Amino acid sequence: MATTTTTSTSSKPSFGPPRPQATNDNSSNLKVTKRPWNARGHADHGWLYTFHTFSFASYHNPKFESYGPLRVINEDRVEKGTGFGTHSHSEFLIWSYIVKGELEHKDSMGNLENLRRGEVQFTSAGTGIRHSEYNRNKEEDVHFLQIWAKPNVRGLKPSYCTRKYPDSMKEDRLLRIMESTDRHNGAEGETEPIPLHADLSMSASILSPGKSVTHELVKEGERKVYVHVVMSGRTQPSEGAKIKVGDVVLGEGDGAFVDGAKGPGSVTLESVGKNKAEFLVFDMGKEGA
Repeated sequence: MATTTTTSTSSKPSFGPPRPQATNDNSSNLKVTKRPWNARGHADHGWLYTFHTFSFASYHNPKFESYGPLRVINEDRVEKGTGFGTHSHSEFLIWSYIVKGELEHKDSMGNLENLRRGEVQFTSAGTGIRHSEYNRNKEEDVHFLQIWAKPNVRGLKPSYCTRKYPDSMKEDRLLRIMESTDRHNGAEGETEPIPLHADLSMSASILSPGKSVTHELVKEGERKVYVHVVMSGRTQPSEGAKIKVGDVVLGEGDGAFVDGAKGPGSVTLESVGKNKAEFLVFDMGKEGA
């Protein structure tokens, strides 16, 4: 099992890549800056309904270009029977976290598959690839997070990986989804973390109201942490999923820049809403190459 942290109310052991021992929770010393859901870049193209955490496409904000190696978090909804045509990428790490529906991925490396809830498809574009993402389902829109990071090694041979992480592995715990090649344990099981060439770890949780999880920082020294709460609908509900980081409460679609984190140490996240909260936690160093 690739679980990397446990709930604060559980004595279950942790599994995953080695990490420094956390001396104590340092949430009280953190600076948490909220990125409200409706302050993100937004576009409604009919076939595509999307929010951009960072500058992307026609949305440009010099205050939000990137954070550590993290460059893109797009929360996309693609209408049934439509999608992104074939296009090129190079020198980026790109992955899709499927929330609901089905997404077809096709690329110049010969990969073709239909992705569903719980699956994460990762591409290291390296020296260059071409791919398309399409919703072939005629009955349902697809909702997914498209995430990009800058690699710490340039000129890599393009590569591809898909793994599935069932909800049961994320319920009331943090599950490591992405892990730096420098910290990855080398395991290649279907639910092991996906390795990537960046000082970045990404974990996911589906946290019940009243529960909390503690993320132990993956490396000694100063770390950048970003938290994103997945949306259940196209707008943030007044009574929905909410999590608390330090003294800051995040609703669906909100994110938070967490500065001041330093390993060994940890960050606690608590579910304080009326519904289960699905969210991602990114733990990062400086920018990529």
